[in-house]
Amino acid sequence: MSKEVILQGKVISGSERGKQFVNLPWVKRQLKEKLGFNPYPGTLNLQLANEKDIDELRRANGITIEPEKGYFKGKCFKALVMEKIEGAVVLPDVPEYPVDLLEILAPVNLRKTLRLKDGVEIEVTVRID
Repeated sequence: MSKEVILQGKVISGSERGKQFVNLPWVKRQLKEKLGFNPYPGTLNLQLANEKDIDELRRANGITIEPEKGYFKGKCFKALVMEKIEGAVVLPDVPEYPVDLLEILAPVNLRKTLRLKDGVEIEVTVRID
């Protein structure tokens, strides 16, 4: 039985690390196999309105991205961005990763497609299986 969690937050600029990570061949391959789409080479960063909202995702199993040596693992959950675009949220298992930051993947550039600018509030519906 799957459950939906609705997360809300503000679009913010990132450090470009998501872009570097998504472009790694082993990451691209796993994302395509496990999520069913080729992600746009970058993530949309969302600063959550309430960091406790993400706790349920941290406790859930999710879709694991197995790291190559020297990298940290992470997990993904399929998601719907603003009730329009199928994608996924990523929770990197990285020390000192901000607890209120959510990274979103999609097959398109979400900023351009949805005309998003920093500071805009959006909603993401996350599926937990």
